[in-house]
Amino acid sequence: MSELLRLHYAPDNASFFVRLALQELGLNYETVLVDRCLRAHKSDTFLAMNPNGLIPVLETPHSPMLETGAIIVWLADREGALLPAPDAPARMYSMQWMMWLANTLHPTLRTLFYPEQYTDGDISPTHRMAKIRLQQHLDVLEAAQTSDWLESNEATAQGYYLAPMLRWSKLNGGGSDWFALGQWPRLKAFALPVEIRDAAQTLVLAEGLGPTPFSSPSPCNPPEGSAL
Repeated sequence: MSELLRLHYAPDNASFFVRLALQELGLNYETVLVDRCLRAHKSDTFLAMNPNGLIPVLETPHSPMLETGAIIVWLADREGALLPAPDAPARMYSMQWMMWLANTLHPTLRTLFYPEQYTDGDISPTHRMAKIRLQQHLDVLEAAQTSDWLESNEATAQGYYLAPMLRWSKLNGGGSDWFALGQWPRLKAFALPVEIRDAAQTLVLAEGLGPTPFSSPSPCNPPEGSAL
């Protein structure tokens, strides 16, 4: 893919999944900051690209593209990397986990981050249940026999989708001690090599994520924009 792609992003947001894939694939892309402090993701200009008002949007030569999981799969298939070929037996499991991350783990994290969007009353029960569900989901992933990609030394689409969510699980649950990745040894072992890959290290600097962004994260200090 030689065409220039434009990623509308905010630091340490869902755009990070896509940016990791773009960086790993060595694609020609540029970033466009979406200033969340100014609610730029709710502006008429942004809503014309993504009527959901959610980050990210990837501008392609064809049209703007939304939905994080779909963007990653589209990039991977175009480049023939990060996912098995469509006719490969392993494709089934890769796509299974991509959909699980998109439809199960990611929505639970959104409930954890924004409990006020999921209740019209006291947010405490919603927040508490999201934390319980998150830990249950990670138990499932830790034990699954079809999640052997956690031990792979290769970059994978599902790996780059998962890693930032491990970061956010720690940082956004409320209180500094509630979440310990070491409770899930496979996930902890997975996070360590992913965060030292060249693509991750480049973006750690670009978005101010600290030296151990997935295994032992600290709040981001981005050189531009805000993660709020």
